[in-house]
Amino acid sequence: MNPAPWLCRWTETVLGFIYPTVCQVCNRARATAADGCICDTCRQGVQRIEPPFCNRCGLPFGGDLTTSFECSNCRGKDLSFTTARSAAVARGVTLEVIHRYKYKRALWFEPFLAQLLIESAAPALPPAKWDMIVPVPLHPVKEREREFNQAQRLAKHLSRATGIPLHHRCIRRVKATRTQTQLSQRERAANMRGAFAARSGLRLEGRRVVLIDDVLTTGATTNACARVLKGAGAGEVCVWTVARGV
Repeated sequence: MNPAPWLCRWTETVLGFIYPTVCQVCNRARATAADGCICDTCRQGVQRIEPPFCNRCGLPFGGDLTTSFECSNCRGKDLSFTTARSAAVARGVTLEVIHRYKYKRALWFEPFLAQLLIESAAPALPPAKWDMIVPVPLHPVKEREREFNQAQRLAKHLSRATGIPLHHRCIRRVKATRTQTQLSQRERAANMRGAFAARSGLRLEGRRVVLIDDVLTTGATTNACARVLKGAGAGEVCVWTVARGV
């Protein structure tokens, strides 16, 4: 049941006292908290990912293809997830918003990022096929510093939209890894080795899992998590992220 119009107006008024009511990207046009504080003009800067893209990791391809393909980064690689998909390319408005959300605690951007994820992922995730949604965990030290786990918060929105249950304690981050930003593909994979572990006693018994993170670049982090989930008995793991590095 939709909320009464007066309740929507009251909620927006209250949020207006807490969150900015001007677009936090261009600082010119009006944008409400419900918009994720991003105006329509700035939203046009989001580059959505559409086919063609790699069947495995979702890397977008700039040319014209009519047949499915697997990119060179995936060929011959031991990947524990079946597919990885993302809503948008990690550049411009999308990348700026994600960085400010994660590192500057600009939580007013969350509705915008959640909407991006839901619009792309929800139609591809029928609840009858998938059993649970699992966010990529942060190391406890990092989560205390940041005060939230962006993947968990975004996963909660997707769970509500799809009806697929959220399970955020399936895997733990047991190694405080250094940031992946400046590392090569090989260094990222090495950095993630042994970084995650299954919760004690976890038995997934063939369950099909949707793994959620904010950004996928080389896939080292999500692949390490998927490997742990498969080791705990998951029948299939797919990955969804808000953005895809290219």
